[in-house]
Amino acid sequence: MLRKNLTFIFEFGRILKIKIMTKIDKKIIWVTGASSGIGEALVYQLHQLGAKLILSARRVSELERVKNACTENSEVNLLRLDLSEAETLEEKCKQASALMGPIDLIIHCGGISQRDKVMNTSLAVDRRIMEINYFGTISLSKFLLPSMVTRKQGHHVVITSVTGIISTPLRSAYAASKHALHGFFDALRAEHEKDNINVSLICPGYIKTKISFNALIGDGSKQNTMDKAQDNGMSPQRCASKIIRAIEQNKNEVYIGGFKEVAGIYLKRFFPNLFAKVVIKMAVT
Repeated sequence: MLRKNLTFIFEFGRILKIKIMTKIDKKIIWVTGASSGIGEALVYQLHQLGAKLILSARRVSELERVKNACTENSEVNLLRLDLSEAETLEEKCKQASALMGPIDLIIHCGGISQRDKVMNTSLAVDRRIMEINYFGTISLSKFLLPSMVTRKQGHHVVITSVTGIISTPLRSAYAASKHALHGFFDALRAEHEKDNINVSLICPGYIKTKISFNALIGDGSKQNTMDKAQDNGMSPQRCASKIIRAIEQNKNEVYIGGFKEVAGIYLKRFFPNLFAKVVIKMAVT
């Protein structure tokens, strides 16, 4: 009898899980930063779940590679996007909505990081990182918001970072841009809860992508090396699975990473003076 009951519970759980996963099915989802890393991993998993996808990034050839890797790609559209080109973003939102219909969900994966000391980082680099990570991201959400409010549905998923909550050496501009996203999207969520607009802030720690390789140093050139911690981080595929689970559950804020990264968030929150001493000694590259 016990075995039969356990079998029933397992089967019920499996069916329930399938029902939860099908929330993604047929949703029109726009993924920025879709040509590599977390964005690319999300594309493949969302595609398997039946989403209708719009993929955006600067490099069209890489977007085409990602699309071609999708088994049934008739529901995958490409739209070149450069978050630093502020004057184009309103039109890009119109083009995205024209491809498949109004956007149900936007996943903001596009962005750039930094690896240098404050004193060595030019203001031009600070401004570039803010333009891409913050202004580019919020512009897309602001331009999509009226349609979502009219339809009383929409979901903004923002891939920020653990450094959206804490800050470590060599990431001053990057951390500032991610902190800013939290401030903006927390307000958006509060203002439009009555309109059925969801906001999920996703805070990954070290994920094994090329974000550190492509990070800007003080003069604006690329670092061109992988951080050791990044190279040993969680796989983008595992991270993507956790993000999709958070989307399905309409989580407001989720921390994804190893024990040390997540523990750092709580240490900062509850013991800020201790965190200030610990972060000085942290290995951050």
